[in-house]
Amino acid sequence: MNIAVIPARGGSKRIPRKNVRPFIGRPMIAWSIDAALRSEAFDRIVVSTDDPEIREVSLAAGAEVPFIRPPELSDDHTPTVPVIRHAIQWLEADGAEVRSVCCIYATAPLLGPRYLVEGKKRLEVDASLEFAFSITPFGPPIQRALRLDADGGTHMFHPEHELTRSQDLEQAYHDAGQFYWGTRTGWMNNDRIFSSRCQGILLPPHLVHDIDTPEDWIRAEWMAKALLHEKNP
Repeated sequence: MNIAVIPARGGSKRIPRKNVRPFIGRPMIAWSIDAALRSEAFDRIVVSTDDPEIREVSLAAGAEVPFIRPPELSDDHTPTVPVIRHAIQWLEADGAEVRSVCCIYATAPLLGPRYLVEGKKRLEVDASLEFAFSITPFGPPIQRALRLDADGGTHMFHPEHELTRSQDLEQAYHDAGQFYWGTRTGWMNNDRIFSSRCQGILLPPHLVHDIDTPEDWIRAEWMAKALLHEKNP
């Protein structure tokens, strides 16, 4: 089975109740569930949560919530890998034959289904891979990043590139924080995702928004509204 697991704790601090807060009229998590459903890449779509309200919202959006995540995996410091590993172990104990799992974050409302499909295909065509995950390019060149001192002074991290033209610097990328496809072996045998046995699925920057503050939320909603308007002018 190819299974989507969407981790969704109830204890978000910076934006309270973030996973079920309405985002353009729908609970935030419903957008991730919808992307998984529309991709048709999964045999099952499972939400891992410790929260009764998130459970009810997820069920209404079309996902399964066959278990409640234990408290020891539901605090602010729990990494993603143990949460996915717990889901795999629970599902297998319940009789599922897990082939691969895609962790989809609950706060990825701009995620396009075609990128989930691309990640699935990447694992299928290359048996050496353990993970395929979403990445996106940095904007300004990281080679010209500045360090800000306490007194307001600035220094370049890489002063040797002070006069290098932007177009002559290598493009850098970062984790887009939307999804992580992994084989069962990859999830069960590794404590980290990034290695020589993973590949990036490139997402355009306008679809990538970390949503950690109210300002982040507003920017993401405006982009989502623009994309919806483009589809339905």
